[in-house]
Amino acid sequence: MVQTVLLSALQQGLLYGFMVLGVYLTFRVLDFPDLTVDGSLALGGAVTAIIITSGGSPWLATVAGTASGLAAGYATGLLHLLLKSGDSNFTNYGPKLLAGILLMTSLYTVNLRVMHGSNIPLLRKETVFDQLSHWFGKSMTGWWVVLVLVVLMLLVKFVLDWFLHTEVGLAMQATGDNEQMLRSLGVNTNVVRVLALGLANALVALSGSLVAQFQGFADVGMGIGTIVAGLAGVIIGEVLFGVRSVRWVLFSVIGGSIVYRLLIAVSLRLGIAPTDLKLFTAVLVVVALALPTVRKKVIRT
Repeated sequence: MVQTVLLSALQQGLLYGFMVLGVYLTFRVLDFPDLTVDGSLALGGAVTAIIITSGGSPWLATVAGTASGLAAGYATGLLHLLLKSGDSNFTNYGPKLLAGILLMTSLYTVNLRVMHGSNIPLLRKETVFDQLSHWFGKSMTGWWVVLVLVVLMLLVKFVLDWFLHTEVGLAMQATGDNEQMLRSLGVNTNVVRVLALGLANALVALSGSLVAQFQGFADVGMGIGTIVAGLAGVIIGEVLFGVRSVRWVLFSVIGGSIVYRLLIAVSLRLGIAPTDLKLFTAVLVVVALALPTVRKKVIRT
């Protein structure tokens, strides 16, 4: 039982770990509360599924699914610029929240159009996991899936490490920390923000693409609650593993994603109804947010 719960948590935590990295980029690095992720995760799965069922390569489908998230992020960024310039009565977060809400709502219809329905089954269709099974002569189940996902996650993590320390990546971090200072140096923060939103939603869509292929179907509702789950992974990771540097914090949020899925798996084993999971997730986020404050008060006393 323990091994089954751990295996399930690792698989789900790593599959959704790309999404958590995307949420970290928007909320922590960019200081942009992007709600687009609820739609872009399902969009990645929908685009991937429709290409695979049409006879396309699963690798091409995965790339296309990721690219669709990139486009959704760009759309959010451009809409944010339009809303920000169109009404000066907005608060700082007003255009950001509204842009995400509008894109998230629009993507629900887009996903239905892409899939020509509410879901697409991938049973008896070849996925990237099936092709990896053929290449390595190993069935992509159990711990082999974990191994493949760990390798892919480390690859994405180290590429993201490198990118965040390039000139553009440092500009993204500075945009979230002190946009006015960066503007005074002649940097166009609007372009930086659009690029960052595209990158973040591409990671989210990659997660949706892999999840759809792993579970054997894409569903229009698969992205519901993504933003809460992503925040839970980010906050839990930061609280448990710390935020000593950008390189370390990326490991932290991946670990937070796994811990979050482990808590969900254990809760289901203990008898919590699946219908109560959304409430349980919300409580987890509240507890994780309150934990640092409680810890400081305990240390002082």
